Amino acid sequence: MKIYFAGPLFSESERDWIRAVIRKIEALGLTPGGRKLEITFPYDLMPKEEMEKLGANVWPEIFSRCRSHLENADLVIALLDGTQVDDGTAWELGYFYAIRSPERKMIGIRTDFRRAGEGEGSCLNSMIQCSCDLIVTSTEALLAEITRIVRGR
Repeated sequence: MKIYFAGPLFSESERDWIRAVIRKIEALGLTPGGRKLEITFPYDLMPKEEMEKLGANVWPEIFSRCRSHLENADLVIALLDGTQVDDGTAWELGYFYAIRSPERKMIGIRTDFRRAGEGEGSCLNSMIQCSCDLIVTSTEALLAEITRIVRGR
């Protein structure tokens, strides 16, 4: 199963949090169909040295690599914390929503207790909230949901 982990990746704390969650997912030891989970974190798709070599051509290459991994993902996980969802994350969710088949899922994780939606009871912008199959509020709930999906329950 291929997982794409979307989220803001511009600060050390954001990258560290996402990587810590990825390690917890890997520690579950899930092997769908006897295969190990493959988790893509966009920040790791291109080393800094390669980015520098590409110069002005780096942006189309980053876009292409992220899009390709989204197209091959079985599951997208998106970190949705903050007063607004990161714009790149919002694009990734929208793109995946548009191309996915029914068995391919999207899980949002929002650990932020601030309300960021349009109405009472909404936690996010409607376009983001309604795109996700499920929004969880903790790492533990995310791990449980991934386990459920992988095991086909």
